Amino acid sequence: MKEMIGTWMQIANNDITRILSNKKFDFICADMEHSSFCIKDFSDMVHTLQGSTTKPFARVESNEEMAIRKVLDMGAEGIIVPLVNNKEQAEKAVSFCQYPPEGKRGFAFCQANDYGDRFDEYAKNANRDILLLLMIESKQAVDNIEDILSVKGVDGVFIGPYDMSGSYGITGQIDHDIIKEAIKRVAIACKKYQKMAGIHIVTVTEEKVKFAKEQGFTFLALGMDTVFINEGADNAARIAGRK
Repeated sequence: MKEMIGTWMQIANNDITRILSNKKFDFICADMEHSSFCIKDFSDMVHTLQGSTTKPFARVESNEEMAIRKVLDMGAEGIIVPLVNNKEQAEKAVSFCQYPPEGKRGFAFCQANDYGDRFDEYAKNANRDILLLLMIESKQAVDNIEDILSVKGVDGVFIGPYDMSGSYGITGQIDHDIIKEAIKRVAIACKKYQKMAGIHIVTVTEEKVKFAKEQGFTFLALGMDTVFINEGADNAARIAGRK
């Protein structure tokens, strides 16, 4: 699978979008599950990224039809769906993402197809071009990983390490051997099914990125805007003797 390197946004701000896009990330993912990002904010993000090589992605708030359809109509080129634990939930996500006959997404003139100017082209290619990744963030999902990956229309999975640690009863211990073994199991299954293996490296180090790549992860979300600001502010405060 082609490698994709991107980052994460929790603060809905066009200037932040622009700054991050200048770093030549393959994608920027708006976190619509754990932040105040709304559909208008995501629409603005898509507009800001026009002319950039960086693709707009959304981690939607839930595996629900309108949560997914709305960001697609705004121009999302990738969807990350949280808390998918089994094959049935994976099939549900696919159906919301794809136009008939493969799915049940509704056709419309919208921002994604330039309000109808590119309707035919977009409708023809959307099912193929839009990337769908399902979040694996529970013990149940890890146990069902092969069933989930077997679903046609699923391009890959994306590990949420913190939620996963909670489901194993070791909340926050994302470097625990149990979590490392679960992550390895997901990566092996992705290779078997030739699907994309994704992971969020919240605090970025060379060692963590190298380890993820060695395990076979090809979709990496590195850090996030809030972490970048915190790290920069911590460093400045430390240099000035305030921390």
